[in-house]
Amino acid sequence: MDRDEATDKLLDTAEALFYERGIQAVGMAELRTASGVSLKRFYQCFASKDELVEAYLRRRDARWLAALAAHVERSSEQPALAVFDWLHEWFGEPGFRGCAFLNSFGELGGVAPAVAEVAREHKQALHDYLRGLVERLDVADPGRLAEQLLILVEGAIATAAVHGRADAARAARSAAAALVDAAPRERMTGATIQY
Repeated sequence: MDRDEATDKLLDTAEALFYERGIQAVGMAELRTASGVSLKRFYQCFASKDELVEAYLRRRDARWLAALAAHVERSSEQPALAVFDWLHEWFGEPGFRGCAFLNSFGELGGVAPAVAEVAREHKQALHDYLRGLVERLDVADPGRLAEQLLILVEGAIATAAVHGRADAARAARSAAAALVDAAPRERMTGATIQY
């Protein structure tokens, strides 16, 4: 097994086990056994569990955001609202356990600066993505609306994870639609419409 193949197997295994059970509950020996990667190759790929955790989170970040963006681009819905439709689908998937970044931050954020940093970067990337969607609407304050939508996304994820309710995305979508509709728009000159 070459290094790239071993790395992929380790990351696939880590993602499955860490997301299902938590980072601290999964030991290195279990990861090695479940992945089928030899101890020597394991440490050639990742020098420590911390390094593996960071790589797992970074890969999950890229995959999660890409899946969200692909859904939004395929959707005929207003893009900012299509985000919540994708969340609804994700919440209904078998094995849904909430946000891997919040889960990891809750477990290790206080003692693992790299985990805290990756979680913050993921949330910033999601905010930036939402802001890009909002900017298509020519709202007066896209940063504010993006922040409000991010809070709805995070709340929906937490509610779905804790209560097992995929419909949390539908409730958040309704609130998002109201926010989008109520957001002040810019005039052609760039001035804010006064209400």
